[in-house]
Amino acid sequence: MLIMKIEVQQGNFNINAELAVDNEITVIHGPSGCGKTTLLKTIAGLISPEEGFIRLNGRILFSSIEEINISTRLRKIGFVFQDNALFPHKTVEQNVRYGLVVNRKANNNQQQIAQMLNMMRIEHLKNRFPNHLSGGEKQRVTIARALITKPELLLLDEPLSAIDHETRLELQLELKTLQRQWNIPFILVTHDREEAERLRDSQVQLELTNHGNSFTNIKASQENFELKTGEWVNR
Repeated sequence: MLIMKIEVQQGNFNINAELAVDNEITVIHGPSGCGKTTLLKTIAGLISPEEGFIRLNGRILFSSIEEINISTRLRKIGFVFQDNALFPHKTVEQNVRYGLVVNRKANNNQQQIAQMLNMMRIEHLKNRFPNHLSGGEKQRVTIARALITKPELLLLDEPLSAIDHETRLELQLELKTLQRQWNIPFILVTHDREEAERLRDSQVQLELTNHGNSFTNIKASQENFELKTGEWVNR
C-alpha cells in the first residue's frame, strides 16, 4: 500500500497531495498540463517534495522530518513512460534484460527473462529491434522491462495514448489482468475519461478551476475508505 502526504513546488504552482493507494488500479485523470505526471515522478523519486512523506508497504521512501529521500533505483517502483523509452539499438530481449541490469538484480538469468517475455506475449519478438515493432508491442516490452524487476508499485504515464483504438482496448484488459496477477498497486495517468472508467478501481480526479487545480481521491471498492482530498494552488 502506498500512503503519501506531500507538498511539491514546480515552477509557478504548488502541489499539496494526500493519497492512499491499495493493491489495485488507481487512475489519475485530468486535462493535459494539470500535474498528473508530476505526481508520478514525485512518487518515483525523480522529483523531491518540499515537505511531507511517502511510504510504500511500511518503508519510508521520503520524509522531510526524518530527512530521508531514498534514490529512485532503491524504491522498488516500476515506471512505464508514455514514449516507452526503449533503446533502439537493443533487441526486445536486451531491452527487457536491461531492467534487471539497471536495478543490479543478482538473478539476471535467461529463464526469468523468457518467462516474462511469454507472460507479455512477446517471446516471438525477442530478436526484433524497436523500429520493427508496433505501438502495442513496444508498450508490452516496456511493461515487461518494468515488471521483471519485481516492483512493489507500478507507475504508468499515459501508456496507451499513442496506440490505435482496438489495440488500446486489448491492452486495457491485459493491464487489468496483470494487476490481479501481481497484486501490487498500479497508478495510471490518463486524460481519456472512457479509459479511466474501464481501468479504475479507484480514481484521483484533477480539475482545473478558476482558483487553481484541485483533486479528490475516490475509493469505490472499499467501504471503510476515508475520503482524502488535496489542493493544487497556483502561485
